[in-house]
Formats: sequence, C-alpha cells, structure tokens
Amino acid sequence: MARDEAPAQRAEKKRSGLVGTLFKLPFTLIWIVLISIICSVLIEWVGIYFEWFSQSGSDHAHQTMLAEMGYLDSQFSQSLLVSSPVEFATMIVDTCYEWIFVKSGIAGWVEQGADVVGWAGTLKTYLQAAMFVTLMTLTRCVILILTSPLFIMAALVGFIDGLVSRDLRRFGAGRESAFIYHHAKRMVTPIFLTGWLIYLSLPFSIHPNLFLLPCALLFGLMIAIATSSFKKYL
Repeated sequence: MARDEAPAQRAEKKRSGLVGTLFKLPFTLIWIVLISIICSVLIEWVGIYFEWFSQSGSDHAHQTMLAEMGYLDSQFSQSLLVSSPVEFATMIVDTCYEWIFVKSGIAGWVEQGADVVGWAGTLKTYLQAAMFVTLMTLTRCVILILTSPLFIMAALVGFIDGLVSRDLRRFGAGRESAFIYHHAKRMVTPIFLTGWLIYLSLPFSIHPNLFLLPCALLFGLMIAIATSSFKKYL
C-alpha cells in the first residue's frame, strides 16, 4: 500500500508545485519591477552626486527616458498583444505618473520654483531624476510585455528541439545525465528573471533588441538542454 501511495504523493506534490509557481509568478514580476526602479533610482542618484554623466542634474535621466520612449515609438508600431502599442504604453505610463507623482503632490512640488537653490533645489533635482527614471523603467516594462511573445516562441522552439533530441537519445545509444538536467532546469527561471532585472535597471539607454534577443536565445537554449536531458523513461 505504501508503494502505491508514494507515486501518487509525488505526482500531487509536482502538481501543487507547478500551481504554486504559476500563482507566485505575477507577484515575483511585480517585485522585480519595484526592485528595478529602486536600483535604477539609486544608480542615477549616485551618478548625479559623483558627476558620472555628461549631462547635469536630472537631464541624463530625462534624455534616457525620451530615448526609451523613442524606441517604443519607432520599433513597436505593431504587436500581437494589443492593436496600438504606443497608445497602450502611453496609457500605462500616464496612469502610473498620475497616481504616483501627481496625486501624491510630488510632481507639483518639483515643478514649483524649479530654479530654487540650496538644499531644496538639490532635493528637487534628485526627485525629478527619480520621476524620469521611474517613467523610463515603466516604459521598459511595456517593451518587455510587448516582447513577451518572443520569449514564448523561444521557449516553444527550445522545448520542441529538446523533445527531438531526447527521442534521438532515447532510441539510440545516448547516455542519461541527471546532472545536466537539474542544472539546466535550475537556470531557466533565473535567466528569465535576471534578464528582466538587468534590463530594467540599466542606467543608460539601450536598444531593446541588443539585450532581449540574446536573453531570449539563452532562455530557449536552457529549455532545450533541460528537455533533451530529461530521463529516457517516465
């Protein structure tokens, strides 16, 4: 009886683990966005303090935000998810700006007496840079949402390629390696989440394709390796 119950218990644990992972995924992504905003703001503030950027004050953050919005305008005129990507992005960014900065009074306070000097002027400069960085990060979030079909396609191609390789190994003389499977499986989620975190936290403007295409390729490759090295017999 104990032997009969063990496989059922393992299957139940796998199902509950998968459901739990899917349930936690949205909250994990929200935490990544919040952490990315905090990291980006801190990097921008440190850069302003130590004068790392050629632009003074909050100008660097402002120009970076405009560059990211320019990528969205020029590169994402069509999408599989929404009919008008630019309007969708504008709605999200404007809504977040309204609720985070306008309704809280931060935007109004920063705009009043922009030429003020002393500690108040410095504080307004840093707050204005934080506003621009937050809007830039939200713009990148929209870009990631619009490019999510790329990661889905990479995962699907990697999974199919892995199944073909597994069948070739299963019906041939290929050896089974649990070491490769477990390590490749562990790398799938960190590559996906870490890629998002790094892209959202970059303190300078970068074309989305220069970062997202290699990240999606590596994501699909890890899925292909994990699938191909899965045990021969279930």
